[in-house]
Amino acid sequence: MTLDAARLSATIRYPLSQFTLDMNFDAAPGVTVLFGTSGAGKTTVLNCLAGLAKPAQGEIKLGERLLFCHSTAINVAVHRRNIGYLLQGLALFPHLTVSQNVAYGLADRGDAPHAVAEILERFRVAHLAARYPREISGGERQRVALARALVRRPNLLLLDEPMSALDVPTKQHIMDDLHQWNQGARIPIIYVTHDRAEVFSLAERVLAMEHGKIVAEGTPAEVLYAPRTAAMAQLAGFENIFTAEVVETHADLGTVTCRINGSELKIECPLTSQSGEQIKIGVRAGDILLSKQQIDGISARNRVHGELVALRGGAEFVEADVNCCGVTFIAHLTRGAVRELALQPNQPVWLVLKTHSCHVLR
Repeated sequence: MTLDAARLSATIRYPLSQFTLDMNFDAAPGVTVLFGTSGAGKTTVLNCLAGLAKPAQGEIKLGERLLFCHSTAINVAVHRRNIGYLLQGLALFPHLTVSQNVAYGLADRGDAPHAVAEILERFRVAHLAARYPREISGGERQRVALARALVRRPNLLLLDEPMSALDVPTKQHIMDDLHQWNQGARIPIIYVTHDRAEVFSLAERVLAMEHGKIVAEGTPAEVLYAPRTAAMAQLAGFENIFTAEVVETHADLGTVTCRINGSELKIECPLTSQSGEQIKIGVRAGDILLSKQQIDGISARNRVHGELVALRGGAEFVEADVNCCGVTFIAHLTRGAVRELALQPNQPVWLVLKTHSCHVLR
């Protein structure tokens, strides 16, 4: 059974406050990531799917099976939903061995020993079967927790930031094994994160959430390279986010002219707004070119004069702060570019921004 249509429209009320969740989505077999800031409602979605939270209205359907339906008063108990749920804390029993942890809850199955041995082998921890959680590494504990969640052959797997404490290579190796396991099982996996690196490395599909609603959905590139809101742009790693006013529209050119942060600085952006409209603009630091002299004869519409304020060295690039008419831009440069241009603070410079590198946000 697969989660071909999981639709959720819910109002969740807590003792001290009210939070409204209003979502409608489908999750096919494979990894769907719920991406958003803390408080967006990601964990609430998982709790509704698992049956730990009861929506005030809506419907949750797992394949052809209704798990929750407000209109018909259906609410399948947690233990009857056959859903695996893995939290950040993993919750392995410290007094049980790896094998005993995975076997927990399989007492009613005659093939328990075989099932445990098979899943431990699949997740590369069979050699740890007799050890206790304290005797294995964080990555190994993660593999054991996954094995325990999957040994019961769930129809849906929920993962709530379970690998946030692991390094990227370890995360990727574990998810590679999970993807391989799921080639046979073909179940939906709903993965919660606010880490964009995890989105790109793990997700097949992304649902971006803000304030209990889906604000964007698609592939990782579709959602994170062209965010629709300022909050999502910040989460997606846009270093430059400005308040702007549309002062002119150029329908024939497909652009608008915007005044940035109330200053004298104006730049051209894609034609998605009307004159007088207040918007926000996001620009990635890596999409900004820096020159020590004005550049002519190029297609980029925005060539902005400014002063280099500061240079900060990083592991992968140098971050430059440039003041343009009182507006500070952050640009990423290679160490080679900084050395070749002999860049120093207080130098006059020019910034070059392509129109379509300036993303209009709502």
